Amino acid sequence: ATMVLVSCLQRCIQLVLLPVYVLVYLGLWDALYKKVFPYIMAKLAPIYNHKVHKQKQELFSNLRQFAGPGGQLRLLEIGTGTGTNFQFYPAGCRLTCTDPNPNFEQFLRKNLSENPHLQLERSLVASGENLHQIAAGSVDVVVCTLVLCSVSSVDSVLREVLRVLRVGGAFYFLEHVAADRSSWTHFWQKVCDPAWKCFGDGCSLSRETQKHLENTKFSELNLRRIHVPLRWIPASPHIIGYAVK
Repeated sequence: ATMVLVSCLQRCIQLVLLPVYVLVYLGLWDALYKKVFPYIMAKLAPIYNHKVHKQKQELFSNLRQFAGPGGQLRLLEIGTGTGTNFQFYPAGCRLTCTDPNPNFEQFLRKNLSENPHLQLERSLVASGENLHQIAAGSVDVVVCTLVLCSVSSVDSVLREVLRVLRVGGAFYFLEHVAADRSSWTHFWQKVCDPAWKCFGDGCSLSRETQKHLENTKFSELNLRRIHVPLRWIPASPHIIGYAVK
């Protein structure tokens, strides 16, 4: 009965958003939205950052302990977007940024100018599933926040993370995930998921990312669940932590 209700409510939302679904069907929505999405994120990311500022500060507080033998930290960020994590990275950090959407570039440059303590090495247009431009074992830390919800394959991204990390390097993450299956939040996640993917650039509300992390061959996994108070958005359950190769 629950699945029937979910399906009915999904159809209602699709009816309301019919013009969008027509553009999706015609193959026009993706190109259009990829140009608009960075402007939306430039407005929303600082609001979200304010809500999780304390958690991010705590998460990234031990980045320096993964610096290489020379004392420098080589950090790769997957899905950098506008660069809202830059303020949390340690001074002198050698940074490689990747994002599959080239339209983020102007916002990325603005954030870099506001964070002169960082040293940008490369900014690449690349998806997390294919980081072939980055050599195996060449980075100390990989960071990925609010990205695994929208990639086409979480397992492919995590395989690439393990490949590019040096032995003893760490993968830092902060992701919204599926709520408990018996909860109302999970019910609304399932209802909103198809439409959410259109407006969230492929983002899924009900992805069980922690299972993928648990099944990846990290030597150590530090993960905890947190609740982020996001009004009217069923993406409040999050996982946060880091894993060591």
